[in-house]
Amino acid sequence: MHTAPSSQASASRESDLHILKVSTESKNLALGNAVHARLIKTSQFDVVQSNHLVGLYCKCDRLSAARQLFDEMPERNGVSCNLLMAGYLHGGFPTQALSVFKLMSFGELLFHPNEYVFATALASCADISALDEGRQCHAYVLKSGLVSHSYVRNALLHMYTKCLDMEYALGVFWGGSDFDLFAFNSMINGFLDNGQQSEAKNILSRMVKEIAQWDHVSYVSVLGLCADSKDPKFGGQIHGQILRRGMEYNDFVCSAIVDMYGKCSDVQNAVLAFHELPGKNVVSWTAVMASCTQNGHFEESLKLFIQMADDGVRANGLTYAVALNSCAGLSALRSGDALNGHAEKTGCKSYLSVGNALINMYSKSGSIDDATKAFTSMLNQDIISWNSIINAYSHFGFAKGALETFHNMLAEEETPTYVTFIGVLSACAHLGLVDEGFYYLNHLMRELGIEPGKEHYTCMVGLLCRAGRLDEADRFMRDTRTEWDIVARRTLLSACQVHGNHGLGYKVAEHILQLDPDDVGTYISLSNMYSKARRWDGVVKVRKLMRQRDIKKEPGVSWIQIRNETHVFVSEDKKHPWMDQITEKVAELITEIKLIGYVPNIACASHDVEDEQKEEYLRYHSEKLAIAFGVIHMPPGAAIYIMKNLRMCDDCHVAVKLISIVTNRKLVVRDANRFHCFESGCCSCDDYW
Repeated sequence: MHTAPSSQASASRESDLHILKVSTESKNLALGNAVHARLIKTSQFDVVQSNHLVGLYCKCDRLSAARQLFDEMPERNGVSCNLLMAGYLHGGFPTQALSVFKLMSFGELLFHPNEYVFATALASCADISALDEGRQCHAYVLKSGLVSHSYVRNALLHMYTKCLDMEYALGVFWGGSDFDLFAFNSMINGFLDNGQQSEAKNILSRMVKEIAQWDHVSYVSVLGLCADSKDPKFGGQIHGQILRRGMEYNDFVCSAIVDMYGKCSDVQNAVLAFHELPGKNVVSWTAVMASCTQNGHFEESLKLFIQMADDGVRANGLTYAVALNSCAGLSALRSGDALNGHAEKTGCKSYLSVGNALINMYSKSGSIDDATKAFTSMLNQDIISWNSIINAYSHFGFAKGALETFHNMLAEEETPTYVTFIGVLSACAHLGLVDEGFYYLNHLMRELGIEPGKEHYTCMVGLLCRAGRLDEADRFMRDTRTEWDIVARRTLLSACQVHGNHGLGYKVAEHILQLDPDDVGTYISLSNMYSKARRWDGVVKVRKLMRQRDIKKEPGVSWIQIRNETHVFVSEDKKHPWMDQITEKVAELITEIKLIGYVPNIACASHDVEDEQKEEYLRYHSEKLAIAFGVIHMPPGAAIYIMKNLRMCDDCHVAVKLISIVTNRKLVVRDANRFHCFESGCCSCDDYW
C-alpha cells in the first residue's frame, strides 16, 4: 500500500522543519545546509521553510547567506523581515537591521510590522543612538495602534533612555497604565547615564511601591545609583536584601556590589564582598581591582591581578586596562611594559580601553615616546584617546605636538570637550601664545557650548605668567568671576619667583597663607624669595612663623624602578645600602659637570650653615641620589626615569641638564609640577616650572 504523494510531501516538509529547528537551536550549520541543498534540488521551498533557513543562518552568524536567501525568496512575510533584522542586530549590524525595516515599512515589501518587528527596529535605533529614526519609528507605532503593547512600550523606553532623551522616555513611561520591572530598570539606568541622580531616585521610590520582586538587572541598577550618589548606607541595605534573596550568586550583581563599595571609597568592604563570593570570575576580579585602583590602592590592585592569574582566570581587556592604570598611578614603567606585552599576546591590546590605558600609563611613567606609539597604533581612537595624548604632550612641555594633535583631532571631526581645552591652553601657555589662548577661551569654547571652568582660567594665569605679564595675570584673577583655588595663586607665586617680582610675590604668598595657613610650599617659596633678595630678616621671620605654627617642610623623596624593583631615596638620608657607591658617583658627576660650567646654587640650600656645607647638602637632594643610582645600575646610554614628590629646586634642574650631557642619556624627572625631559643639556620645560 502506497502513501499518497501529497501526504509524503507533507511528512517530508514537517521532517525538514523539525530538522531545521533542531539545527538552529544547536547551531548545527552542516545539518541545516543538508536540508537546504535537498530543498534546492526538489524545488519544494515555501515561505515557512525559507524563514527557518534564514533563522538558522542568522543564528550561526552567516548573515551574508541569510541575506542572499532573503533576497531570493519568491515570497516573504513579516516573519522573514524580523528574522533577518534580529540577525543583523544580534550580529552587531544595527544599521543593516534598520535598512530592512525601512524596506519593509516604506519600500517594496510593504508589510505591516508587528510588535516584534517594532521592538527589533527600536533596539537597533538604541544600539546606534539613532534618535531621529527612533522617533520616526515611534510615530509609526502610534499609527499602528501598538503603543500600549508592553513589548513595544518597553522597546520605546529602552530606545529613548539609550539616546538620553529622558523627556520623551518619561512621556512613554507615564503614558502606560501599568508598570513592569523592565520599564523601571530602563528609566533608572537612563537617568543614571544622563547624570540625573535625583530623578533616578524618584523612579526608584515608585519601583519600591509597585514591584515587590526585583531581578538581577534591578539590583545592578540600584547599586549603580548608590555608587553614583556615594551612598554606602543605602548600598549596604541593598546588599543585605540581595543576600536574603540569594541573588549574590549572579556575576553581574556580585560585581555591582564590589563596584558600589569601591565608588563609595569603602575599599575594605569591596575586598571583603569579593572574598565572600562563592565563585570568582574575570568580571568580579576586575571589579575588585577597579575598586582598589579608583581609591589609590595601586599595589593592592596589581597583587590581585597576579592572584587572578595564579587562580587560572584569564584577564580580559578591561582587566588589563585597570592593571595598566594602576601602573600609571605608581609610575611603574617596567611593570606597565610587561603588561603591554601580555595584552598583546592574549589579543587584548586591540581593545580601545587598553589603548587608552597604555597612553595613560606611559605618559605618567615618563615615556612620552611610548605614549605616542600607543596612540598611533590604536585601530581607532575616541575622545579619551585624543584628550590623553594632548594633555600628555602639554604636561611634558611638547606644546607644538599638543597643538598639532588638536588640529588633527578637529580634522577627524572629533568634537573637543572640557578636558581637551585644558591641554590646549596649557600648550599655548608653554609657547607663550597669549592671543591664541584667549581666542580658544573666549571664542572657540563658547562656540562649542563649553563653559570655561577654573582649570581653564588657571591655564590662562599660567599663560600670562609665562609671558612675563604678571600684573595682567593678577588683574585677570581679580576681574574674572570664578572660584579661584590655591593652584592658580601658586602659579602666580611661582612666576613671581622665576621673574624676580618679589613685591607681588610677597603679597600673593600672604594671600595664600590667609586662605591656607598650613600650605608648606608657600612658606618655602616665601623663604626662597627673601633669600634671593638677601632679606635675611624675612627668612628668619618665615622660619619663626613655621615653628610657631608647627609647619614642617616635607622631605624630598625620589624613586626609581630598576628591574621591577622600586628604590626610594630621601634627601640627606644616608641609610641606603648602596650609599657609599652613590655618594662616590654623585661626587664624580658633580666634578664632571663643574668642568662644563656648573656652579652650585647655594641659595637652594635652606640650612643656616657655611657655604661649603650648603654645597655639600645640595649633593644629597633626592633626585641627585636617584640619578646616580640609575647611572650605576642602568646600561650606558639607557634613559633614566625618576619620580619626585616635590618641585625640583633650581640647583638640581641646572645640574641634571648638565648630567644629561656628561652621561649621554635622556633623564626624565617627574616632579610635583610637571615632567622634565632632560636631553643634551636642555629641558622640555624651557627652564620654567
